[in-house]
Amino acid sequence: MTEETSPLRERLIDVGTELVLTEGSAAVGLREIARRAGVSHGAPRRYFPTHQALLSAIARRGFEDLAARFEAAVADPVSARGQLEAVSRAYIRYALERRGMFELIFRHDLLDSASQAPGGPRLRESTLPLLRYAAELVVRCRGERSAGGPGPAEPPPAVTAAALWSNLHGLAQLWAWGSLPLALGAQGLGDASDEEQRDRLIAAVLDAHLGPVPS
Repeated sequence: MTEETSPLRERLIDVGTELVLTEGSAAVGLREIARRAGVSHGAPRRYFPTHQALLSAIARRGFEDLAARFEAAVADPVSARGQLEAVSRAYIRYALERRGMFELIFRHDLLDSASQAPGGPRLRESTLPLLRYAAELVVRCRGERSAGGPGPAEPPPAVTAAALWSNLHGLAQLWAWGSLPLALGAQGLGDASDEEQRDRLIAAVLDAHLGPVPS
């Protein structure tokens, strides 16, 4: 057994994850996690030499959860557009259901994967594949839309995927803050359920970046 697979290390990450989900990342500290785990206040330092290293390990757990949701979301849709829409819905649901973790996992200004144990997993190994996967779906969506290939003015798939991600992330944040429901209601568009309104917004985001679904 290595330190990366130590039961105590996993227990500390479990406690930290629960703290993030219930109280936000600002509540996560080495001493508080040690107290809740029932160990000495110096015990976490064996596995996490810095606060950033601990946050990175917790964020990696969050990315694993998000990736599992993506995998489940694309189990049924056949088309790339359908898969991208399903992934987008899963992303928004994750943002609303696991607010603390969602706010943490993309804060690379707070996370420092380089300070984790040498040879151990790096946070970038969890984050970058998600963007590459989105870019792959963008390529497939373009292929479904036009047999003639991408138009000359289309940006690279990675750029479109990043713009799409930014749009969805903003949608999630503005919905969680109540700004989007308020704006839609003020425009007389609040007649549908919350989920139906979010689905409309997701469809509009995909249309804006990928073009409408061919009829």
